[in-house]
Amino acid sequence: MAVFEDLLEGGATPVALGVGAIVLAPTLLPVIGRIIRPIAKGAIKTGMAIYQETYAAVAEATGDLVAEARAELESEAREGTSKAAPPHHRPAGATS
Repeated sequence: MAVFEDLLEGGATPVALGVGAIVLAPTLLPVIGRIIRPIAKGAIKTGMAIYQETYAAVAEATGDLVAEARAELESEAREGTSKAAPPHHRPAGATS
């Protein structure tokens, strides 16, 4: 009972605020949502724009490197298949 008496004496303010918040929540949340929605949407759009710009810059920088590496690999593969195997390179089990 002491807890109940303490709430009535001076601690009732937080309880009253909690009850008031519960009662007003269905009314206030849609209003708050309408206010915050454009702000959140703007932040998301800004983030998406920054991502697209960054992705394009990285793709351009790495795209050139990837193209160069691919060209070198293809060139090395062509050179490797056109050269004859060195004389000391015999398949296993081959006799001369």
